[in-house]
Amino acid sequence: MKDEKKTADYISAASALQDEIVSWRRDLHRIPELGFELHQTSAYVRSRLEEMGVSYRIAAETGIVALIEGTGKGPTLALRADMDALPIREETGLPFASTNNNMHACGHDAHAAMLLGTAKILLEYRSRMQGNIKLLFQPGEEGYGGAARMITDGCLEDPPVDAAVGLHVGQIFPEVGLGQIGICAGPILAASTAFEVLIKGSSTHGALPHLGVDAITTTAEIILALQKIVSRETNPLNPVVLTIGKIKGGEAMNIITDRVSFSGDFRTMEASERDFVAARLQEICTATAAANRAEAEVKILDSYPPTVNDPEYVKWVVSAASRVAGEDNIIMVKKPNMGTEDMAYYFEKVPGAYFVLGTGNPARGIVYPHHNSRFDIDESVLWMGPAIFTGLALDYLGPANL
Repeated sequence: MKDEKKTADYISAASALQDEIVSWRRDLHRIPELGFELHQTSAYVRSRLEEMGVSYRIAAETGIVALIEGTGKGPTLALRADMDALPIREETGLPFASTNNNMHACGHDAHAAMLLGTAKILLEYRSRMQGNIKLLFQPGEEGYGGAARMITDGCLEDPPVDAAVGLHVGQIFPEVGLGQIGICAGPILAASTAFEVLIKGSSTHGALPHLGVDAITTTAEIILALQKIVSRETNPLNPVVLTIGKIKGGEAMNIITDRVSFSGDFRTMEASERDFVAARLQEICTATAAANRAEAEVKILDSYPPTVNDPEYVKWVVSAASRVAGEDNIIMVKKPNMGTEDMAYYFEKVPGAYFVLGTGNPARGIVYPHHNSRFDIDESVLWMGPAIFTGLALDYLGPANL
């Protein structure tokens, strides 16, 4: 009965913060910013932390490392929320829609708001904590490797972090419904490797194609050939995705252009698959260009590693989440998602777990995927994030307290 009472206390505290968490999320939703240039966003989060009396320092330009110390010695658990947005013009029609040309189309506004809620609750439970909680408010998740910058700036040090946990809202896994928790041991999200290609031909008049080397038709051949890496050269039981997301070339309709550039990324789960795809991409681009009397310059850029959950920390999360969502609403996902997350960088340094809080709701038309101009979340479950984080923190920093 005593354990049930203490569990009910922090769950009730999280539920009572629901309106404030929604308010924070909407404030942040109005001011989306990109990469490391999160000046308004960072200032807003810092102001809320200052109001609570939580100490913090700056990392990765606009990131925040906040610390809540318990009353005794023990391990340090990091709880992380990303804060950056995307260069998308919002089309949700929400009354709190973006006020600029960017958009929180991946739910990071909700992540930051939930971590603020966690901070407010944990301040009231410090007496039960034997150790510390670090709150990592991170910039630059959307392709900038912000987690790596946070680590370089010492977010996992002073005091040293023993484990890290994060969450993501939305509909990443279709089987995870509203208010349900999705998690698995091992890989949960893929590795992502970006690339850039420049095709160099020779320009000429459109009526005299034999006097030039067409960079556009060469590029078209290359792009089609690259898709065969996935369909014909990799094991179909090992997921691989290759995407060309950007292409630029040509100046006028009657000029055969001499330059085309394109870029994209490929997603893999295994390091061996990553190395194979990178090598074949280089070979196909170079050889196909040469066959067309053109040249190819290929750059394989830095990659996000796969996000791999530690089985022991999955158990910690499942235990805490079960008390909030109910055991029937814990969904052990069968297959990882090919999306990426730079939470993976933290997991290369310390063990931890990453989970999903389902926020889609078809009954309310909340069905659009992440990175869509109409992406939205059902805010009614936002209190669950802080409740799970709090339960996990109290378990990890003082199991006897529950």
